[in-house]
Amino acid sequence: MSKPLRVGIAGYGVVGKRRHGVMDQRDDMIVTAVCDQIFEDSGILEGGVCYHPHFQDLLNEELDVLFVCISNDMAAEVTIAGLEKGLHVFCEKPPGRDLDDIQRVIDCEKMHPDQVLKYGFNHRYHDSVRRALKIVQSDELGGVVNLRGVYGKSQLVTFGQDSDWRVQRNLSGGGILLDQGIHMVDLIRLFSGEFSDIHSFISNDYWKHDVEDNAYAIMRTGTGVVAMLHSSGTQWRHRFQLEITLEKGTLILSGILSGSKSYGDETLTIARMHHDDRGDPDEETIHYENDPSWSDEIAEFADAILNGGNIRNGTSQEAFRTMQLVYKIYCADTDWRDRWSLSDTTSPQG
Repeated sequence: MSKPLRVGIAGYGVVGKRRHGVMDQRDDMIVTAVCDQIFEDSGILEGGVCYHPHFQDLLNEELDVLFVCISNDMAAEVTIAGLEKGLHVFCEKPPGRDLDDIQRVIDCEKMHPDQVLKYGFNHRYHDSVRRALKIVQSDELGGVVNLRGVYGKSQLVTFGQDSDWRVQRNLSGGGILLDQGIHMVDLIRLFSGEFSDIHSFISNDYWKHDVEDNAYAIMRTGTGVVAMLHSSGTQWRHRFQLEITLEKGTLILSGILSGSKSYGDETLTIARMHHDDRGDPDEETIHYENDPSWSDEIAEFADAILNGGNIRNGTSQEAFRTMQLVYKIYCADTDWRDRWSLSDTTSPQG
């Protein structure tokens, strides 16, 4: 393609603006229009980008690509509208409020096989995660025995945002597990596979919104790998940590480079077990100072559009399975399931 891809961004908040900044560094993409409810009417931003208050106005622009960075209640609707308009679509996580949302997208995607659809599970593109996955896949330290993951922050509403849609169930679909913990759920699936036996406790006892502020889960795969997960909105010191115990050692992913820089340094500790180490194995800790994840996942998306490359992370099927595990965790707490009439029984079609 001789001309750069014309990009529209639906939802021009913190994430939408960050995506815009990454695409400004590329010569094969150009952001030409955005939309957000903060705009009262249509106009032109400094730099020549058109802005609109509604996504339908955005879709009337001449576009090739749509980035969906909008609230959960609109994510599936806007993604479908983009596909039906003939656009390639990149949608942030989560793919919607529930499994029905993502299933509707999958059904639409099948009707538009020439369009590329990708979901933004950003954490898979962090260098620490990619290095850990390479070690696991190499069998250097043997098979996975168990995993322990904690991902938490001190509030449910993102810092600096006026809107409180994340704590309104009809708009968000869920709380801390669906909003932030979904990243940890996705990584646990990445390293261990699918889970067949799930137990959980879900609560909103602290913040008392109608979405959860804590989710605790213990899960087991068909091959016996056990994972423990705590997704928390009462983690006063922000924390990201995933420990992966293997047959011959341990991988510890700690900290994650983020916009808030509140999760600490991003490191990967590799512990190699020896039979005579008496519980004090040799360890190597690698520090990561740069975050290529935002640029690398957009690069994969652009390559799929321009060159027919593969979507390695973030296909609709992967998004569905991660979303399904989130809902299985919700539903494993029967009190929580019955309270909100939740269902985890949907299976992806196609």
